[in-house]
Amino acid sequence: MGRTSNAREKILTAARSLIEQRGYSALGTAEICKAAGVPKGSFYYFFESKEALALAVLDEQWAAQRGDWTRALRGDADPLQRLRRLFEETEAAQRAGQQSCGTVSGCMFGNLTLEMSNQTEAIRARLQELFDAQVAMVEEVVADARERGEVTVGDPHEAARSVVAQLEGQVLFAKLYNDTQRLSVLWRNCLAILGAREPETAASAG
Repeated sequence: MGRTSNAREKILTAARSLIEQRGYSALGTAEICKAAGVPKGSFYYFFESKEALALAVLDEQWAAQRGDWTRALRGDADPLQRLRRLFEETEAAQRAGQQSCGTVSGCMFGNLTLEMSNQTEAIRARLQELFDAQVAMVEEVVADARERGEVTVGDPHEAARSVVAQLEGQVLFAKLYNDTQRLSVLWRNCLAILGAREPETAASAG
């Protein structure tokens, strides 16, 4: 059982890396298995199709990202400080990826949305669920800030959608230009979206 589970993880890890580098459509199952170092026949033992593998990769990616977002957005700090921490960690992760492989990888969810959303319904639906989950997490923070009178938005849900869209868009530009400096405006743009001023504590912490 342990050996088969290990083979499945190797396939998932290889697929995730290849999807980040090259996207989904150009990949074949043989290439994935070769990168994973497992026999080609192993693929269909664990996954009924390449689409099923892509869904598993998305779920694994979100499980890791959700943990990062939960750590950043929930805690004892003021809501705007928590939101700023999310942007700072996003920028740091993209910078680390660039230093590791020479290019900005961007967001897997955003990349696959552009590539696959009008081709594969199951993947489109899963991506929609993941982005809805992100919006819900940001909405909690925005609603908290609104209750404190720190932001002037009328609808925390719509504001959270705009914040996530801005985050995705700037990450897309960072990937397009291979320049993480494109992410330096995240916090300033977020404050504008929320109709907020930068808290003194957050400013001094930067």
